[in-house]
Amino acid sequence: MKFYDREVELGTLRKNQEMSMKSSTFTVITGRRRIGKTSLILESLKGCDYLYFQAPRGSASAICEQLVEDAREGLGIELLNTGRFRDLFKQLMQHGEKNGFTFIIDEFQELEKADGSTMSGIQNIWDLNKGRTRVNLIVCGSIYSMMIKIFQNSREPLFGRATSKFNVEPFRPSVVKAILKDHNPCYEPDDLLLLYMVTGGVPKYVESLMDAGATRFDDMLDAVCTHDSLFITEGMDLLVLEFGKEYGMYFSILRMIALGKNTLREISDAVGTEAGAHLDRLEKEYRLVRKSRPMFSAGNSRDIRWKISDNYLDFYFRFIHSGISIVGEKRYDKLRERICRDYAQYSGRVLEDYFIAKLSEEEDLTGIGSYWDRKGQNEIDIIAVDDMSKRAIVTEVKRDPKRADISKLKEKAGTVHGLKEYDVEYRALSLDDM
Repeated sequence: MKFYDREVELGTLRKNQEMSMKSSTFTVITGRRRIGKTSLILESLKGCDYLYFQAPRGSASAICEQLVEDAREGLGIELLNTGRFRDLFKQLMQHGEKNGFTFIIDEFQELEKADGSTMSGIQNIWDLNKGRTRVNLIVCGSIYSMMIKIFQNSREPLFGRATSKFNVEPFRPSVVKAILKDHNPCYEPDDLLLLYMVTGGVPKYVESLMDAGATRFDDMLDAVCTHDSLFITEGMDLLVLEFGKEYGMYFSILRMIALGKNTLREISDAVGTEAGAHLDRLEKEYRLVRKSRPMFSAGNSRDIRWKISDNYLDFYFRFIHSGISIVGEKRYDKLRERICRDYAQYSGRVLEDYFIAKLSEEEDLTGIGSYWDRKGQNEIDIIAVDDMSKRAIVTEVKRDPKRADISKLKEKAGTVHGLKEYDVEYRALSLDDM
């Protein structure tokens, strides 16, 4: 699959590359596994000299041996291997005094895991050498929580050292749509919705389906529900690395949210223990869930619903992890039947998320979300507002446009006190509007 999107990120990387010709720059890239961090970096460096180093999982000595070999092949230089990463890093920085180059360290968190003193060593060498060297240092890693700890915790040695930091997000709806159109110009709305549902716009997942020729609804389901499917194993592989030994409780919580338990009380009752601290970590450290409050509610409102923030993981916990016995028996035909059985209901929720992302991309907004009252009598799928123009878009989302009722939507909106100061536009959005 060709390279899509990422113009802003490419601009940042190319700007830092130019800056590094005068003095060294340090770019930190975060983002979940499979999001395309490495592809993005290499796309920005076409025609440039670089050393790409993927830190292996293992001992400090294994890491050093790999770096010595990569430096020999990538830059044609021989590093003196002392068995300490900091010494090799110092030699590479010294090489950058006369020979400007880009040094990419992938799976950067493995350095911390192998030797806890490595980060302070890198910090010391960087501080002493960055002004007189021409090294474009780029680091990224796939264990998101560790990358956040290394670079955003003020007590860590590398806090505040980065020239630039950014997080690589999934593709926007318009990009997912463009990719599908390139591979299937005559796609149907449910082709696009299923693609968005199972991939969430994560490039590797989209690529795996497009490269397999799975561009239509039935073909996508066949590709997902098969013995060698990336989608079957990826959830476990992705999260066990993040959670470590505590993965059991986190998996239980995520499964309950995917099955529709979205308040703290519902989740805690379902997993059999108070889930507040775990939810807090899932939100702040792992960025896997997010709080949703009714539009116009106070920021400290306790009227909170929890959502999984990653579409693929929501799909995984809703259908694959919750059907683990079916998967374990390799009854992929039954898994497919289960997805088809629940697709219409489940995809309605995904369609709302799609339109929230689509409106955020297309409109000038200062806020967007859903609305519900405390009694549960009035719920509105989407309210989007622009405080500058005092304009609001109140939206009902239905798979079938014939089921939308604008008059009832207006009646519900009339109970929302916060809307009274806005010029309100009412919309009904369906599969036809994707």
